[in-house]
Amino acid sequence: MATMGIDGLISGLNTTALIAQLMLAEAGPQTLLKTKQTATSSLITALQALNSKVASLATSATTAATASSWNALKTTSSAASISATASTSAQATSLDFTVDAIANRQVSLTNQFTSTTEIFPTVPPVITFKKTDGTLTTVTAASGALDDITKAINASGTGVTAVAVKVGTAYRLQISGTSTGVSNGFQMYLGSSATVTAGTAPAVALTQTSTAADAKITLWAGSLAAKQVTSSSNTFADTLAGVTITVSKVETSPVTLTVAPDTAALTTLASNLVSGIGLVLSEISSQTAAKSTTSSTGGMVVTGGVLSNQSTVRDLVQQVQSAGSYPVNGVSPSTVGISIGRDGTFTFDAAKFTAALAGDPAGVQKMMTALSQRVADMAKGASDATTGRLSTDITSQQGAVKTLGDQITSWDVRLATRKQGLQATYSSLEVSLSRLRSQSSWLTAQLASLGTGTSTTGA
Repeated sequence: MATMGIDGLISGLNTTALIAQLMLAEAGPQTLLKTKQTATSSLITALQALNSKVASLATSATTAATASSWNALKTTSSAASISATASTSAQATSLDFTVDAIANRQVSLTNQFTSTTEIFPTVPPVITFKKTDGTLTTVTAASGALDDITKAINASGTGVTAVAVKVGTAYRLQISGTSTGVSNGFQMYLGSSATVTAGTAPAVALTQTSTAADAKITLWAGSLAAKQVTSSSNTFADTLAGVTITVSKVETSPVTLTVAPDTAALTTLASNLVSGIGLVLSEISSQTAAKSTTSSTGGMVVTGGVLSNQSTVRDLVQQVQSAGSYPVNGVSPSTVGISIGRDGTFTFDAAKFTAALAGDPAGVQKMMTALSQRVADMAKGASDATTGRLSTDITSQQGAVKTLGDQITSWDVRLATRKQGLQATYSSLEVSLSRLRSQSSWLTAQLASLGTGTSTTGA
């Protein structure tokens, strides 16, 4: 309920200001609660930022700990017309071959016509396409109109498309296969699948402008082991296990395709692990660093960072440094370029890593997978959404913020009640003072009248 202003109507007191000062004193405990809630919220934000970086480290470390990640391969070709990709199941090797033919799709034209009935005498036209592999697909147009015929063919899913091409005053239908390869060649008949099977359906005369063809390569060309391999497309997916080869032009001279370890990718894998460790340590350093300020008296005040009092964070620093720097089977990570300095920071020497990888790839892989797994286990233990130490700290602090919020709300009610009480008290005071003033005025008037009466009687 709103209360009207009662400032010193009788007393002359500034009761609004007086009540405000009293309420400021009364609100002291709530102010402390609000300050604590703000500080706790800042702590939660800092913990969440750190937890995010630790979770990212867990992800990169898990990737680096996976054996297949160290099977990264790259392919190179002696001819620009040939490209290849290698999966993790591929093996380092090389292969020589020639490219004898490129895959092609069939493109055919009907004879010229001025009326569709010259080609398709039955209305509506019933057309059957027969692929090289014997597959039959029948298409029935909505009408004998040229547009309806092309629409029906294009919507039929037969593996061909049709377009009308105007030639002077006449037209020709261009029928194109959608896929390359001999098996995707086609013939066109007038009639249903049944009549085509029976051999009674007449074939539509077609002029081929492009013939369906398979791509062909010859492995080990020129040797007694020469072997030709074909593909319906320009991609050979199973010639080399785990390698997909794509050709784009005929190459009569032997081409060499090389599959080798991708040193750059492996170096990046190791570098990302070290960078992830560095980001975590850098975040902790930033959030625990002491800050200096000047007090109102001119003195220096030093305060710790928002995470400086968190034992979980202090422990995490030790765990990260240990996981990233301790030897693996007696071998220091510094042998592959991963070093920790006196200040606790990590560095990665790419040149040293590359040299170690070239000298002993299996040893480097063994070192990195073990070290990465150790880092991944540590990071997961800290950042797991359910059981991670940082995650449980965050959940605990979020509960504290809620409790503080409930206490602040309770104080809002208490302070509102107190303010109403003070306003009522001072309002009552003004009323009482008003009554006293009225009584004083009445008594003064009565005394004055008594004095006047006595004076008149004496005369």
